[in-house]
Amino acid sequence: MKTFSINSLGCKVNQYESQQIRELLENFGLHKVEPSKKPDLVVINSCCVTHTASAKSRQCIRKIRKQSPNAVIIVSGCLPTVQIGELSAVAEDAHLIRNRSDLAHTLSCIIYNKAATLTSQRTQSCPDTTIKAQNSYKIKYKNELNNHMNLPPLTSFDGQTRAFLKIQDGCDGYCTYCIVPKTRPFVRSKPVDEVLNEAQALVEAGHREIVVTGIFLGAYGRQSVRRKNWPDQQNNHLADLLDKMAEIPNLARIRLSSLEPADLTPRLLDTFCRHCNIMPHLHLSLQSGSDNILRKMCRQYRVEEFREKVETAKSRLDRPAITTDIIVGFPGETDADFEQTVNMAKIIGIAKMHVFSFSPRKGTAAADMQESIDNKVIKERSKILRDLDIELGLKYRRQFIGETAKILIEKDNGQLCGRSERYFTVYLKNKENNQKRNSVVKVKLIENRENGMAGAIAR
Repeated sequence: MKTFSINSLGCKVNQYESQQIRELLENFGLHKVEPSKKPDLVVINSCCVTHTASAKSRQCIRKIRKQSPNAVIIVSGCLPTVQIGELSAVAEDAHLIRNRSDLAHTLSCIIYNKAATLTSQRTQSCPDTTIKAQNSYKIKYKNELNNHMNLPPLTSFDGQTRAFLKIQDGCDGYCTYCIVPKTRPFVRSKPVDEVLNEAQALVEAGHREIVVTGIFLGAYGRQSVRRKNWPDQQNNHLADLLDKMAEIPNLARIRLSSLEPADLTPRLLDTFCRHCNIMPHLHLSLQSGSDNILRKMCRQYRVEEFREKVETAKSRLDRPAITTDIIVGFPGETDADFEQTVNMAKIIGIAKMHVFSFSPRKGTAAADMQESIDNKVIKERSKILRDLDIELGLKYRRQFIGETAKILIEKDNGQLCGRSERYFTVYLKNKENNQKRNSVVKVKLIENRENGMAGAIAR
């Protein structure tokens, strides 16, 4: 076995873990190739947070099996942890990683031909699992809390200018629509010194921006995401960590992937204000602008708290970009509930809105709720929000026309473009030889577009 490829679906945490898998396989002596090169080993890091994500994961398995019929296929990620039945028809000869703590050991066994006869039952979701291979070789798997996937820390984020760095995993919040507490039930945090060492390594590899990510970032340093279970609510472990990260030499940018409204404490905002390399971009998951729906979702906030937190952030930070997620068509969502969501987006002044149709996930409370919304209504409401997203994005960016911003150049496909501090994309109208991918440049913002802004290198 000499070559491998990785197909990563889903969230930033999944993408980070795919990079860990890449480094592990490279440490084993394998070489990464494109899927079209018919690799010996293919890892599919799956997602099942929505019906569409599950379908894409299964489609990916079928495509890889057709493309590389002789490859060893490993399906990791969230799908095999909870929906083994959905995989039986498309992945009967694949290695299904049902317990994440088994992944590194399973890869080692396969690569060194010590587990040629493993079946889909080889990785049960339990604290300890013993696997017997054809040659009677045994491996005892331990579900370690501090290093539960037994994967190496990252030294680079292959092919990307921005590197994701997972500092937290797991959720026990059990929002009624969300399958994640079943796929990642154990709330864990990476120790501060390990985070700092990994961040330093990523900077040394040339990454100018690190996106700090996790399943529930605000629960960093906690054993639960439920704030009522926090004995020391006055402490903010995330802010303490960011203060230290921001001092890493040559780390130009730190961005947070996602926060909850209650995470925006005065202490965290102090940290944003104190360090110019922490970007003024807050992704806060609203999900709905109706208290009625938020209660049904079992979210830990209400509309007024969300609004107040945003207003406080705007009073402390310079025109921060507020981005969010919205679920359309949650069971029982009335026209009035939806209108409240529309009005809330307008009041807040959302810079970017990710719109998702409600997707019932088996095993969640919402999957059994009555009052389902007609698909036609969901499509109509989704279109209204997506049109509003364009309108609000243009309105937010309009205030920056004529100003100078710094962008991190990420692409060079004949035209340079990159992300600004506030995350919107800036397309450069002129190209200079000394402006290369992964460089931070000053640009004058001169034109507003539906998909971002246009600018020119500042003189």
